[in-house]
Amino acid sequence: MKKKFISLALVAAMAVSLAACGGSSTSAAGSGSSSGGTSITIFNSKSEIQDQFVELAEEYSKAKGVNVEVYYSSDTVAAHLATKYAANDPYTLAMVDAKDVYSLGAEHALDVSGEDWVKNTDYAISVDGQVKGFPVCIEARGVMYNATAIEAITGEEFNPDDYKTLDAFTALLDKLVAGGMAAPVGIMKEDWSLAAHYFQEIYEEQDDPEAFIQSLYAGTADLANNQKFNDMMDTFDVLMKYNYAAGQPVAAEREVSEQKLANGEIAFMFGGNWDWSLIKDFDPSEKMGMMPVPQNTTDGSNEKLVGGGSKYFFIDSSSNTSEEQVQAAKDFLNWLVSDPEGNAFMTERCALVPAFSNVNADALDPLSFSVKSYADAGKLIDNYNYDPDDHYSIVGAAMQKYLAGQIDRAGFAAEVENYWSSTTPVEH
Repeated sequence: MKKKFISLALVAAMAVSLAACGGSSTSAAGSGSSSGGTSITIFNSKSEIQDQFVELAEEYSKAKGVNVEVYYSSDTVAAHLATKYAANDPYTLAMVDAKDVYSLGAEHALDVSGEDWVKNTDYAISVDGQVKGFPVCIEARGVMYNATAIEAITGEEFNPDDYKTLDAFTALLDKLVAGGMAAPVGIMKEDWSLAAHYFQEIYEEQDDPEAFIQSLYAGTADLANNQKFNDMMDTFDVLMKYNYAAGQPVAAEREVSEQKLANGEIAFMFGGNWDWSLIKDFDPSEKMGMMPVPQNTTDGSNEKLVGGGSKYFFIDSSSNTSEEQVQAAKDFLNWLVSDPEGNAFMTERCALVPAFSNVNADALDPLSFSVKSYADAGKLIDNYNYDPDDHYSIVGAAMQKYLAGQIDRAGFAAEVENYWSSTTPVEH
């Protein structure tokens, strides 16, 4: 085993505010194995792979002779990067959400149109005709299931296609309860899960998401009478009814819910393939997967997951980043796509669904395998990437009130409408 050289640096603690994929720390780590060599900084905004990135920084630095420091912040991406730009201290490579590439790319991101990896993906982001965003992975949202637990009660092979309507899904929940699973559902109470993931589908499944969002800004949307809003909230009501934490739903801890799903104490929970990063620690059944949110609808949305490219790297284009650092950043991205060790880092160590056609994905976990299956079949509803930065915290807080029974559906709809109509539209 090769000896690893480790050096740690800490940045000032910042106010904790869960980002879209969760997390609660602000830190940096890297390797100083190449004294006097090129140094690059990488900002990681996916908390669940921070440990893996820290390990990679050490290994990559040792192997390539490049000093690498990896940073994570629990602040929102836009707010955190704004402080870095203001200090003229940008990261060499920044991992951001898609909307951040659109908002920051023209001013801060290097044109990487000529890089080899561009031809191997359909998920790169272009701004003003130039490729700016390197897709880190594909992610998707839906209902996670534990087929082993379901089949132990029903005695029948579980096929998620049989439960795409809310009526069929509810009948299955009743069957599970009758068979001894007192409460077959878990609900994550986190604002980012409720608003940025579940409620977000209400926007994304509209016939014209952009037009619908503009009507919310304008105050002309009638959310309470919107068909998609009511379809998704009907399903949410059923999830609430069968929630194992129905008595104190806003006190449920994510880790506890993930463990219950992994161990088969519950059978279903809304989430995404990123949840495997927690589920894997609880000796889970391998017969797990993801299915679309059941809905009594005829628009086909109950046959698709919602997702696509998730998290993007961009290379800083300012004079603060030297030509040597730019080249080192380009080399790192190409290594992820073209080198077997880089591929394995994404798919095996980080459990990410690759956004590149040349990357082998045979080692994916069960949730990510489901996502890839839907993606390969063309059954992903596109993400809507232009929410205001405070959307998940404010709409999430309103949805927590609904989850706790403190407001009814009409009151919840009114709070969401008031939020949008008092918010400055996001330019894109």
